[in-house]
Amino acid sequence: MALLPAFGAQVVPLRIKLAAAGAFTAIVAPVIAADTPIGPLDLPLLLRLAATETVSGLALGFSVRLFIWVLQVCGTIAAQATSLSQLLGAESVDPQPAISQLLMMAGLGLAAISGLHVRVAEAMVQSYDTLPMGRFPMAGAMTEWAVWRVAEMFSLAFTFAAPFVIGSVLYNLALGVINRAMPQLMVAFVGAPAITAAGLVLLLLSAPVILPMWLSLLHMRLMDPFGGGP
Repeated sequence: MALLPAFGAQVVPLRIKLAAAGAFTAIVAPVIAADTPIGPLDLPLLLRLAATETVSGLALGFSVRLFIWVLQVCGTIAAQATSLSQLLGAESVDPQPAISQLLMMAGLGLAAISGLHVRVAEAMVQSYDTLPMGRFPMAGAMTEWAVWRVAEMFSLAFTFAAPFVIGSVLYNLALGVINRAMPQLMVAFVGAPAITAAGLVLLLLSAPVILPMWLSLLHMRLMDPFGGGP
């Protein structure tokens, strides 16, 4: 619940998160009870279950949370390519470029209205097939899987931002040709409004394509949160 999209956002009050966690527990527990019978709980077993389920929950949340980072990284690349953000950003880590915020909020809204809560409950139930209750995941396999997921996240983000990067390359090439042909012309002042307007137009055209693709990939990840690997 701490890492899930929408449910784990910082703007969601803690009481709402606790209520949502209780609701998901009430949904998931009866489904997995028959397949994961446990005896009387003693303190060592309770501590072990608390530790193993915390690790498994963090792995599941991390796998899904990466898709939020896909939109954030995509928006950052697009904003930098179209001169709509600084290279290193502000001193605070919280503010995001406007394109990142727009894509993230639109993606979360699209996921919420498409049954995100149902998909999350299904992913929690299915996660016990990969990470059984009371067992720690293998450290080596989990590390390799996490590295693969992060690499996949950056690959998807760059793929989604490719139109902005290509447009930026063509813009700079054209600007260089114009500067060589007319050295007296202040091409930077002339071209800055053009690349900003082109970036907004590209966002208008690409967002309706990026967001449905992203939603489809998110649903596939929730169907198989621990699948895939090198």
